[in-house]
Amino acid sequence: MSLESNLQQAAELIDQADGLLITAGAGMGVDSGLPDFRGREGFWNAYPALGKARIDFTEIANPQAFRTDPELAWGFYGHRLNLYRSIQPHQGFQILRDWASQKPYGAFVYTSNVDGQFQKAGFAEARIHECHGSIHHLQCTDSACGNVWPASDFYPEVDLFNCRLTSALPRCPVCHKLARPNILMFGDAHWVPDRYDRQYATCIDWLKSPKKPVIIELGAGLAVPTVRYFGEYQGHPLVRINVRDSEGEQGYVLSLPMGASEALEAIDDRLSKLTWDDQ
Repeated sequence: MSLESNLQQAAELIDQADGLLITAGAGMGVDSGLPDFRGREGFWNAYPALGKARIDFTEIANPQAFRTDPELAWGFYGHRLNLYRSIQPHQGFQILRDWASQKPYGAFVYTSNVDGQFQKAGFAEARIHECHGSIHHLQCTDSACGNVWPASDFYPEVDLFNCRLTSALPRCPVCHKLARPNILMFGDAHWVPDRYDRQYATCIDWLKSPKKPVIIELGAGLAVPTVRYFGEYQGHPLVRINVRDSEGEQGYVLSLPMGASEALEAIDDRLSKLTWDDQ
């Protein structure tokens, strides 16, 4: 089917839906100006100091990095925390909020992004499941302690040239051991999943309510396919928006090989025309 046909069909599905399950991966944030870490070169372009040391994303996004070189690990995550705090969500987030406001059951967000952009865009915290955790929360590196708390009082100072934290390392307020982001990292046996468990239970409970939900998948790739699998597992019509790998089972997945903001604006334009025709 043509792109125009799929855009029109997506608008019609969303128009008829009584609830929206929004599933989002890293591609959702690219239009807001967030870096794309696909491939070594993209990651090393964003963090030249790590490229110079030949440190891959999987090596720094790893709990072992906080044991071997905590200033370097926090240089990477501290920069990301500062970046995510400063970036403003693109227009597509507001479009999704507007659509959700017109549905009896609103929307629920299932995202692998740790950036907090949906909360910043005004989505209710109680309607978001962050399946890989959030950089805006910290946890103790000692999982036996199990403490998790907001990062709102932590303001990292980072030497960007060397990707190293220059301010004091954050500490657990309970046991005073080193803190780390409450994010599920690679090879992570020490992640404290308390927030995840609560959010997931709320998500599963919400999914029981809509009778005609539509899934809007945004920028979810194949490298870590958690988001894609969760949406596909639900068995509802799915609008897949992704510059790469947008294909899916014909008749079940509507493929839109576009960026998130561009696609959402295009669908919204067609939804507006549907609304006008109904009047």
